[in-house]
Amino acid sequence: MKILVTGGAGFIGSAVIRELLGHTAHAVINVDCLTYAGNLQSLEGVVEEPAGRGARYRFVEADIRDGRAMAQVLAEHRPDAVMNLAAESHVDRSIEGPRAFVDTNLVGTLTLLEAARPYWQALEPEARERFRFHQVSTDEVYGDLGAEDPPFVETTPYTPSSPYAASKAGADHLVRAWQRTWGLPVLVTSCSNNYGPCQFPEKLIPHIILSALAGRELPVYGDGRQIRDWLYVEDHARALIRVLEAGRVGETYNIGGNSERRNIEVVETVCALLERHASALKPAGVAQYRDLVTFVADRPGHDRRYAIDATKLERELGWRPRESFESGLEATVVWYLENQDWWQRVLDGSYRLERRGL
Repeated sequence: MKILVTGGAGFIGSAVIRELLGHTAHAVINVDCLTYAGNLQSLEGVVEEPAGRGARYRFVEADIRDGRAMAQVLAEHRPDAVMNLAAESHVDRSIEGPRAFVDTNLVGTLTLLEAARPYWQALEPEARERFRFHQVSTDEVYGDLGAEDPPFVETTPYTPSSPYAASKAGADHLVRAWQRTWGLPVLVTSCSNNYGPCQFPEKLIPHIILSALAGRELPVYGDGRQIRDWLYVEDHARALIRVLEAGRVGETYNIGGNSERRNIEVVETVCALLERHASALKPAGVAQYRDLVTFVADRPGHDRRYAIDATKLERELGWRPRESFESGLEATVVWYLENQDWWQRVLDGSYRLERRGL
């Protein structure tokens, strides 16, 4: 297949592209507008190929909110599938400024759907039958769970808590409406918390790693007992590709790591891994990395627990995560220790200049 991946310079999108190009025969059109979270250095080693027969990778700088640009990309590159990973995804930012989340996650998805539908309808019958629109969503659309509640399943009602989650829920509803109204062949996946290489440092795990190495406080919201199911990003990428290749049209598939952990446990495990792998890098005056842990005021409307039941995906498509939380987290910590150039350019902002040759 030729797959149009939106948001392909982001954390999850770049992992999907690396997996597609490294372990499948598919071709990729990477569409990204390169906001602050878009980093082409996450695709280091992926080389754009000249247009023509056999080319497997092209990058197009464009915004999914730009309907004319999306129609042009579809008309020029003629993809067999669209994987929509373009999204604003940081809950704290959505609380501070929700409009950007509605614009990108909801209006952007609408614009992409409006471009994809006439493109799909004009395809030859065989190509039209093969086409897929894959919406990549989040477990946060389901709201939160009590300590004894069963994990989210694909039929769990949507009760989003944050502006981010609400914008993703609205986008999912649009995607399903396009399938119901016009027959657009759609797939929806909802994932648990991702972690791994190339994650922007505002998210919990890289934030803790880099703050600890700098000797800064390690902030933990509230009592730190919020529970998340953690999914290694490369496992997620493999699951997304599996769903695109073999998922049933119109279905939703939950993707989880089967690794529920309290936030404070995650932070303490990161600190223990840093003691093992980076004891010599410990800042002066810090006896143990965990001494830097500081509890701060909780986030407004903070969900207490997320948990994913991925039984449907395992049963129908044979996918299971390869990494345990322990192996995935250790690989993540080691990656950040070995790739200081990547995260240092993110922290100082130079990655945004370098990508434009400035």
